[in-house]
Amino acid sequence: MAGSTDIRFPSIDGLRAFEAAARLGSFERAADELHITASAVSKRVATVEELLGASLLARGGKALALTALGKEYLEQVRAALGLLAAVPLHRRAAQRVERLRVCAPPTFARQVLVPALASFTRAQPQIELEIVLSVPYLDQAAGDAQLEVRHGDVAAHGGEVLMDDLVVPLASPALLADRDLSAGAAALAELPLLRTPLEPWAPLFAAAGLTPRDEPANGPRLVDLGLLLEAAASGQGVAPGRPTLARQWLRSGALVPLFGLQVPARTQYYIANAAPQGAAAVFADWLRGVCRAAEREAAELLSRRG
Repeated sequence: MAGSTDIRFPSIDGLRAFEAAARLGSFERAADELHITASAVSKRVATVEELLGASLLARGGKALALTALGKEYLEQVRAALGLLAAVPLHRRAAQRVERLRVCAPPTFARQVLVPALASFTRAQPQIELEIVLSVPYLDQAAGDAQLEVRHGDVAAHGGEVLMDDLVVPLASPALLADRDLSAGAAALAELPLLRTPLEPWAPLFAAAGLTPRDEPANGPRLVDLGLLLEAAASGQGVAPGRPTLARQWLRSGALVPLFGLQVPARTQYYIANAAPQGAAAVFADWLRGVCRAAEREAAELLSRRG
């Protein structure tokens, strides 16, 4: 139409990010409240500022400070968000349900994703989430999933690594009770070792200073990292385990790390599509934060029990 003007408006997410950052004084605190990353909060606020053509927050110093325009705009934003919150759900066009199917390996889903899932549901009630499990060790595509977490060689398939995992020897205190561990890491050779094709023992043998040796030849072969940790927790042997996946057992003391040994994992959990869109992008952003928190807790548990 001649003479018409193309007017763009800030997104609701952008306004919420600005209000939270202004109220709490930092992108990090706003990120915790909104259950997204600090980087995502900063980007959403920057998008609002770009549309307005002016800065709302002064980013120097220890805490964020409102600019003069920011103070004026904050009152308007709070009023607008209050009005939106008062609108009945059946009248909110923006509340249409968006369905998202996520596929993930079983142990990752059980130990990392699902325990944190309530925070995503609270933050994104308009996204109807369906979690399905992939088949361990087969590295297969997930069909119609909009977002897929995979476990394997990210360099070979491409994607975004979620956690820089470590592998450490983990054992039940009951298994170690009557054993002589005075030889330190060399005692690893005398302990019963659990087997899995997903985590070879060779890197840990090398870290322990043991002469090169074959993989364990006895006992069941566990083709699932969760089953491997369950077997270790029940005292069946030492597992080459990932602390990010073993946090519940490390917290309770059901598993303990041995000899201070740790090596980088040869495979990683990663997002198969490194550029998800829509609801998948929102979920991916949340999942990155969850994985960083898992890494931090795992490192703390290792330092406490190492």
